[in-house]
Formats: sequence, C-alpha cells, structure tokens
Amino acid sequence: MLSFILRRLGVMVLTMICLTFIVFFFVNLEPNLRKLAISQTNMRATDEMIESWLDRNGYHDNFLLQYGRWIGVVQKQPNINPETGQAESRFRYCDDPVEPVYSGILQGNFGCSTNFKKPVGTRLWDGLKATGILMFWVMATMVPAALIIGVLAGMREGSRLDRSLSVASIASTATPEYVSGILFSVLFASWLGWLSASSATATSKGVTFYNFALPVMTMAIYGIGYIARMTRASMVEVMTSQYIRTALLKGVSFRQTVMKHALRNALIAPFTVIMLQFPWLLTGVVIVENMFRYQGFGYMLVQAAANNDIDLLLACGLVSVVVVLATQLISDVGYAFLNPRIRVS
Repeated sequence: MLSFILRRLGVMVLTMICLTFIVFFFVNLEPNLRKLAISQTNMRATDEMIESWLDRNGYHDNFLLQYGRWIGVVQKQPNINPETGQAESRFRYCDDPVEPVYSGILQGNFGCSTNFKKPVGTRLWDGLKATGILMFWVMATMVPAALIIGVLAGMREGSRLDRSLSVASIASTATPEYVSGILFSVLFASWLGWLSASSATATSKGVTFYNFALPVMTMAIYGIGYIARMTRASMVEVMTSQYIRTALLKGVSFRQTVMKHALRNALIAPFTVIMLQFPWLLTGVVIVENMFRYQGFGYMLVQAAANNDIDLLLACGLVSVVVVLATQLISDVGYAFLNPRIRVS
C-alpha cells in the first residue's frame, strides 16, 4: 500500500506540473499581457509605453524563466524604473521585492490581484473559506440523503418504491444547476414570497436564505440523484449475491441481512463517487455562486477572468488542479483500503 501511495504521489506531482504549465501558458498569452499593461498604465498608452512596462516587469523574458519565477525556483529581479533608477513594485497596491529573491508559489507568494487590489493569497483564502463552508453543507445534505435513497431503492429491485425513487433520481440528475437554481428562486420568491429585495442582493458577508440556503439546495439536488443511482446499482448487485441468498435461506431476517451483510459491501463503490463530487462542486460553484451572488471561489474566478486578473487566475487554476488530483488520490487509496479484494501489486 505504501509503494502504491508513493507512486500515485509521484504521478500526481508530474500531472500537476504539466497542468500548471499549460494554464500558465494560456493565461500569459500576448493579448492578455497587453490588456494588463494598459490597465496598469492608462487607456491612452502608446505601444512603446506598453512594451516598456512589459519589459520592465519581466513579461517578455523567456517563458520557462517566467514559469520558474512563478513557481519559486528562479529568483525574481526587482523592477527598476529607468527614469529614477530605483526599484519599484509592479502594482501600486502590492509590495514586490526590491532585491533578487525567491518569491513564488513554493514560498507562499501567489502574486497580486489587479481586480481586488490586494495580494492574491489574501483574496484566495477568503474565497476558499466561503466556498468551503458552502461545500460542507452541500455534502452534509447530499451524501446522507443520496445514500438513504439509493439503499431503499436497491433493497427491493423492481418494487414500486424502487421505480419511484429511480425516477426522482434521474429527474434531479438531468436538471442542470442553472435550471434548478432558477426554479428554486421562482418558487420561493414569486410563489411563496420568502425572499425580499434586500436578501436577493446580499453577499456572503451577510448570509441569508437566498445566498446560502438556495445555493446549497441547488447543488445538493443534482448530486443526490447521481450518488443515489450509483448506490442503488451497487445495492442491487450485492442483494443478488450468493451470501445474501444464503443468509436469507438460513432464516436471517431481511432487515438484519441488509444492515449487517449487504450495506457495508454496497457502500464501497459509492465511496469513490462521493469523493469525485469535490471536483464537480468546484465547477458547480462557478455557476451557482454567480447566480446567487455568493462571494466564494466560483464568484472570484469569474471576476478574475472578466477583469483579466492574471495572478488570481493562475492561483485559481492551481487550486483546481490540486483539489482534483488530491480527491482522486484519496478515492483510489480509500477504495483499495475498503475493498479487501483489491490487491495492489
């Protein structure tokens, strides 16, 4: 098991390097850099002024050199103003080093957000914290409900309860987040009148039913159907196994057979599905948080993309890569640990 984990960690690191390299390349394309230079000089800047700003700040250096500085394995050089001959920061609202120093991702320096006018690390932590709270309640709502529905549907395949729960699961899975979000808003605002104008414009700094409960419901309703279907399929497979039939023929009650023998084995496969919900939640919050104005990771990512916030975009890309790879690693290790039939060679 230890060698398996070490191999997966090695693959994870290599994959992370490749993906961050690709993200860094596309974010630092010339049109994006020119937009950044214009925003930091003025809208009437000449081409010579733009090129001079990009040169001073190292955006025209070798691409591998720029990537190394961002990672933190190459020293950052101070930005020298040609008129004064003194070191100055790239951006007025962030402090850059005034002497050569290693200052990148490995050192905890994510750069400066040109949209939010603060260090990326500060804004990134605020967004991740808000989204983490949202995702916790989504998982706390989604997982127990999905497992209960899947187990109840799979206990007696083909029954009326099975068909009813399966139809509900398929309907919830087939409904995208932006559709269910609109339906919930219409239901609670127009029909029930639960939402006021003030709550509809609230942000995550003032948590309301609109900007917190509705996003949780919107994301949970989709995931419940997907996990429930996978749990049902696993439960049906277990209930048709020989040891379950033997237990029933020996006189063990149906309830005891399900609780003591079937349930534990049936929940092994859904464990992987549940762990893979974390990457899906990262994509789901991009839509839901902007729909309900919840200022978390998804809202921050859209704002960064809309305003050409290069450093913040790179940090968001890095976080997404880490979350996806980490959850896949935990999923693989957990599945191998829970299932004794898996032998890691």
